[in-house]
Amino acid sequence: MYDHVGIRVGNLETSVKFYTAALAPLGYVLCSKDASGAGFGPKGEPALWLHLHKGPAATGAHIAFRAPNHAAIGKFHSEGLKAGGRDNGAPGARKDYSPSYFAAFLIDPDGNNVEAVHS
Repeated sequence: MYDHVGIRVGNLETSVKFYTAALAPLGYVLCSKDASGAGFGPKGEPALWLHLHKGPAATGAHIAFRAPNHAAIGKFHSEGLKAGGRDNGAPGARKDYSPSYFAAFLIDPDGNNVEAVHS
């Protein structure tokens, strides 16, 4: 469980497009945006903060979002791909994680590993 997470992004508009598309099927929306960053989460409760960073690229982070069901994970994956993400694991069971673990993985425009999971 987390209160909020902040990640650095090199192109705010590209990242906002990706996260808007990928997180919508999970019930998360763009809550806040200005020239330096953007916040996503349940309406009015941003918990993922994107911070514009023009310095050297950092190593990628891993962020996993809870999904309400398997269908939402499929939409997360397909919408994220359409919005510029790269496949890092198609929707499916991950029995090596746990018997009920179902997830999909994307690489966002800045190299972060983004996961949607339902277990």
